[in-house]
Amino acid sequence: MHYLAIIPLFFVIAFVFSMLGMGGSQIYIPILFWAGLDFKTAAIPLGMLLNVVNSSSAAVTYARKRLIDWRIGLLFGVAMLVAAPLGAMTNHLVPTPALIVVFAGFTAAAGILMWFGKQPSRRLEGGGRTALGLAGGGSLGFLAGLIGRGGGSFVVPMLYLAGVEAKTAAATSALAVTFSGASSFVSHIATAATPDWPLWGSCVVAVFAGSQIGSRVMAERLRSRSLKRIFSVVLLAVAATLIIKDVLLAP
Repeated sequence: MHYLAIIPLFFVIAFVFSMLGMGGSQIYIPILFWAGLDFKTAAIPLGMLLNVVNSSSAAVTYARKRLIDWRIGLLFGVAMLVAAPLGAMTNHLVPTPALIVVFAGFTAAAGILMWFGKQPSRRLEGGGRTALGLAGGGSLGFLAGLIGRGGGSFVVPMLYLAGVEAKTAAATSALAVTFSGASSFVSHIATAATPDWPLWGSCVVAVFAGSQIGSRVMAERLRSRSLKRIFSVVLLAVAATLIIKDVLLAP
């Protein structure tokens, strides 16, 4: 794949993922690797940078549109930052395939529930939102560290199943994912090779533009029902990928 083909592709990915409150590193990194970049010293650092650009750019738009639940989002992000290293340190103690099956099942269930619009009728207030931010962020951060995933795919379903409205869940996820993505980028930039600045700069511009347009479309034009349908398809695809790649095809 030629590098020039990446730029419009990353614009489209950022456009879609910004609407869902996700950074997109799980897509950027393999594409960069398939394009010929070294996996550890180039694809991962650049992919994580694009993840942060996408989620933070979208979060700014959602903040201006007053869609973010700040209490849940900030607590979620901080709790994920603290808990992820703990999960990484204990991953050798837990059978990863079994954990991935549970994770995939949760993701698929959330996707099905979002498709049919099933959600608790009771909304979280005060202490409930604080508890969700700490407990939800801590558990997802720990599990993400445990299985080596960023956790962004699971923030929105957890918020949605806890009673947070779909658009607010996606906007709040963008804020939380920015925290975890920034932490991952900092941890990987130390191992990065000398960046190909024209490529890095072009990718950043494409992702920023796609994120800005996508987040505005979500905030101003996309109905909650349409957003739930899009996200449910993405969740089911993520669940299938986890099962196929990390369980069925695992060495």
